[in-house]
Amino acid sequence: MTGKRLILTVLLAMPCMATLGQTDGFDRWFSGGTLRVDCMREGSSLGDTVWIQQWLDRRAEWHGSRTHLLDPFDNGDYRVVMRDAETGRDLYSRCYNNLFREYKDTPEGQRNVGRFEETLLLPMPRHAVQIVLQRRNKAMRLEDQTVVRFNPDSIRLERVRGARPAIELEINGPVNEKIDVVIVAQGYADTSIDKMYNDLDRMKNILFGKEPFASHRSDFNVRGVRAEVGAEYNTFGIDRYLMTFHLWQLHDALGSTPADYIIIMVNNDTYGGGAIYNFYSVSSLHSMAEFVLPHELGHGIGGLADEYVDEDLSYADLHRTHYEPLEPNITNMVDFESKWKQLIPKGTPIPTPPSNAVLRSQCGPIGAYEGAGYSRKGVYRPTMRCMMRDYAPFCPVCHKRLEQIFKLYTE
Repeated sequence: MTGKRLILTVLLAMPCMATLGQTDGFDRWFSGGTLRVDCMREGSSLGDTVWIQQWLDRRAEWHGSRTHLLDPFDNGDYRVVMRDAETGRDLYSRCYNNLFREYKDTPEGQRNVGRFEETLLLPMPRHAVQIVLQRRNKAMRLEDQTVVRFNPDSIRLERVRGARPAIELEINGPVNEKIDVVIVAQGYADTSIDKMYNDLDRMKNILFGKEPFASHRSDFNVRGVRAEVGAEYNTFGIDRYLMTFHLWQLHDALGSTPADYIIIMVNNDTYGGGAIYNFYSVSSLHSMAEFVLPHELGHGIGGLADEYVDEDLSYADLHRTHYEPLEPNITNMVDFESKWKQLIPKGTPIPTPPSNAVLRSQCGPIGAYEGAGYSRKGVYRPTMRCMMRDYAPFCPVCHKRLEQIFKLYTE
C-alpha cells in the first residue's frame, strides 16, 4: 500500500479502556521485532489530519523496554497507542511532539497548509491491534484522532531500503536494557573517514559531558551512522534552528539500527541546533556544541521546555493560557501543585525575586522565577539559571525528569 492512503476510522474522545499492566508479559503480546509506521500530517493553524502512509518491518529486535510499555508521562502534544483489537486494552504508548506543532503557530502556518512526515517505532504485535494516533484537544486532553487496524498476518510489510551500516561507538549492554542512541553524521560525503570518527567521538563525549548523563553513562549504548538526512538551518525563518523535515529518509538510513534516541551531527561550524521531543536532536560542530547538544537533549529526551525569553518568536504566548503547560520545568501557576512547588523551601516568596548573585555555573535556590517559555511575564521557571535557559547545569527539576526518562528504558 505504499504511496496510497489507508482507509481510516476516525474516533474522537473514545472511552478509556483497560490498560496493560507493566508486568503482564511482553512475550504474550509482542513477537520481539520492530514495526515502523510512516505517517503524514497535513494542516495549518485551523486544524490537521494524519494518515498512515506505509508499514515497514525494520527486521530488528525491539530496542525499547520490555517492561515499561505504557508512557507514564503526560507530556507532548501527541501520543501513539497500540490497542489489542479484541479487548481494547492499551498494550503500548508513547507521547511525542512534531514540527507541525510549531509550524501551525508561525505566520506561514496561519496562512498555508503544510505537510509533515512522522515516523513511529513500535513493538511488533503478535495479533491484530489498533494503531491509535492521538492529539491534544482545546482542553489539553489527549483524544483519538486516527485509528487504523493492523494485523501482522494480513498486511503487507514493506522492506526498509537505503540503510547505512552502523558503527559501534560504545556498547554497554543488550538493546532492551539500555538507552540506545544513534548519532547520524551528515555532511561527510567528501570528508576523510578519520575526521568523521573524530567528530563522532567528540559528540559521544559531549553526550556524557554533563549531569545527569555523565553518571548514567553505563545505561547507554551509542552507535554512529553516516548519512545525508536533509538537516538545514533557518527552520521556520530562525537562522540558528537546524532541523530536518525528512523523517522517512532519516529512518531509511538507520535501517535496523537500534534507536531510542537520534542525534543528528551536522558537519558545519556555524552555530545551530534543535530538537523535538521523542523525535530527534540536532547539533552542529560549533565550539558551543558542548552546551548546545545537552540543551537539545533536554528537549528531545526529557520533553523539557525552553526557559529563556524571546518574545519576538511567533509562539511567545504559547504557555500563557488557561491550562498548565505540559513540560515539567515551567508553570503559568494554573496548577503549580502538579509541578515543583513541593521542592521549594518554606518561606520562599512566590513569585521569587531574581538574584544577581547566582553564577553561570550554578542554578541557585529553587523558587518560581518569572520569565520562561519565551515569555517575559506570566510563565515561571524553577531556578535562576539552568541548561534550558543559559547553558548552566540542569536544575534539580530538569535533572529529575531526565533520570525518570532514563529509568523508562533501563528498568
